[in-house]
Amino acid sequence: MSKKNNAPQLSRTMSAGQMEMISLGGAIGVGLFMGSTSTIKWTGPSVLLAYMFVGLILYIVMVMRALGEMLYVNPGTGSFADYATEYVHPLAGYLAEWANVFEYIVVGMSEVVAATEYLKYWWPNISVLWSGIIIIAFLLLANLASAKAYASLEFWFAMIKVITIILMIILGFIVIFFGVGNGGKPTGFSNLWAHGGFFTGGFKGFFFSMSIIVGSYEGIELLGISAGEVANPQEAIVKSVKSVLFRILIFYVGAIFVIVTIYPWNQLSSLGSPFVTTFAKVGITAAASIINFVVLTAALSGANSGIYSSSRCCLSCRMTKKLLESLSIFLSELFQIVQLWEFLVVFSSVLY
Repeated sequence: MSKKNNAPQLSRTMSAGQMEMISLGGAIGVGLFMGSTSTIKWTGPSVLLAYMFVGLILYIVMVMRALGEMLYVNPGTGSFADYATEYVHPLAGYLAEWANVFEYIVVGMSEVVAATEYLKYWWPNISVLWSGIIIIAFLLLANLASAKAYASLEFWFAMIKVITIILMIILGFIVIFFGVGNGGKPTGFSNLWAHGGFFTGGFKGFFFSMSIIVGSYEGIELLGISAGEVANPQEAIVKSVKSVLFRILIFYVGAIFVIVTIYPWNQLSSLGSPFVTTFAKVGITAAASIINFVVLTAALSGANSGIYSSSRCCLSCRMTKKLLESLSIFLSELFQIVQLWEFLVVFSSVLY
């Protein structure tokens, strides 16, 4: 970060590709790999339409198009909440900034706790306390180093998730069309309408699932925060807005399509992670370890993004003179201390 006219200015060290992967990776979380069976259980195969509907609404009506247009006009703020300040009311921006900070205090810590649990898969006797402290320290150092260091780390976190989903889709189609792992008998597409039909949960289940699906798209707003630190912002914003959500739709809908096509939807709850089951079905014996590694990186990615997002919102408060400079720096660091305290006291007491 540099200073100009006594106000902090963000350094534009991110590349357009890093910005795109940050937004993409932020929206692909642990839920897709471990919790996708919940929404399928409520609505059946029609969950495909729910994912498409929510994604298109977010793109066309609400977040991506509107946010992208404002970012194109003024990409230098570093916080989407500044647009609420400018176009709605200063109070709206103030509330949006602090809501984001407190949200990620909770979400970030839940991701750290999840990461410590995933580490237990390989090291059952590992200390949850010390592994959590090490994770927080590692992510803190990455964020303190520079925005470029954060972006590089997040780029590879996102890449791991993207590669896993692509492999899942490819392997799924191999099972569907060639019957690999199914005794040589192609599964076909009958599971989409068998076992009660396509809309098994009715409209009630369909709309109920959307309340969960909306949360699964959380993270695309990181586009609005990272725009303040990307080189050639207008060009990067146009490219990202046009491509990110459609890529997310492809990954989400593609993965869910494969899952509900290969397996009867009413049997998924007993299978555990469908990703693990699919990888194992085609003969990948290390499937559980692979997916555990992927969800570990997904959890680290969520915590990493939380630190970045909340610290930039504190900076935005300073840039709009809602906070003194020293106080904004103090609060950015206090966020880390609160995370550590929450981990040591609150979550540890819940787990044990």
